[in-house]
Amino acid sequence: MARTAFFISDGTGITAETLGHSLLSQFGGIKFDQVTIPYVASDDLTREAVARIDRTAQTDGATPIVFSTLVNDDHRAILHTCKGKVLDLFTAFQKPLEDELGVAANHKVGQSHAIRDQQAYRIRINAVHFALDNDDGARTRYYDQADLILVGVSRSGKTPTCLYLALQFGLFAANYPLTEDDFDDLRLPDALAPHKHKLFGLTINADRLSAIRSERKAGSRYASPRQCDMEVRALQALYNKFNIPHLDATELSIEEISTRILATTGLQRRLQ
Repeated sequence: MARTAFFISDGTGITAETLGHSLLSQFGGIKFDQVTIPYVASDDLTREAVARIDRTAQTDGATPIVFSTLVNDDHRAILHTCKGKVLDLFTAFQKPLEDELGVAANHKVGQSHAIRDQQAYRIRINAVHFALDNDDGARTRYYDQADLILVGVSRSGKTPTCLYLALQFGLFAANYPLTEDDFDDLRLPDALAPHKHKLFGLTINADRLSAIRSERKAGSRYASPRQCDMEVRALQALYNKFNIPHLDATELSIEEISTRILATTGLQRRLQ
C-alpha cells in the first residue's frame, strides 16, 4: 500500500522536497504519493493544510508523513495538531545552531530562497541565458565565454545538465551534439577544436539511448538499436582519441552528473 508524504513550506517548498526526497529514498520498498503545499504563511493556510493531511489520513487508513520547513512558531504549533507524523526539518538543527552561535534565529519567512545577493542572482540569470542561447550547437561564436562545453550524441542529457549547472552553480555551460559526420573520420568539429580544454563528454548505454529516442521518433533509424550502438561506440573512440574527460550518464541523475563534472574538471561554482 502506498503512503502519502506531504511537503509543507512557507516558501517554495524546494527545501522540504529536497530533504524529504533524500530521506524517503532510503525506503525504496515503499511507494509514496507525494504532495507539496507551498506558501503556507498564515494561520488559516496552515489549518487548511492540517485539514488536508487529516482527510488523507482517514482516506488512506495510514498516518501521512509530513516534512515541514515552517519557521513561524504559531504555524508550526498548528501543524503539529494534524494526524500526520510531522518531521520538522528546521527545528531539528536550529536549536543546536543557536546554542553554538550564541544568537537566536530571526524566524523570518522565505529567507532560504530570498534574493539577498543581487550579484549572485544576476550570475544565475546570465548563466541560464547563456545555456539556452548556446544549446545544441545552435551558436558557437561565444564558446570563448564558456566555462564548459558538454558534448555527446543526441538525447544523452546535455541540455538539462547545462541548465542545472547554470541554475545551481552559475556556470556558463554550452553543449554541442556529435553526429555521424564527426564519427566518419573521428575528428573534432571546427567549432570545438580551439576549445578542446573546455570539453566534457557524456556517454550513455545504447539500449537506454534507443529507448529515449523511441519516445521521440518511434520506428526511425535515429532510434534503432543498431544506430544507437554505432554512435555510442564511435563516441567512445572519439573521446579516447582526443583524451576528452567523460562520464557514463545512463544511471545518473542530473544532480549527480553535474557534481561529478565539477569534481572531475576542478571547475569552481560561482554561486555559494
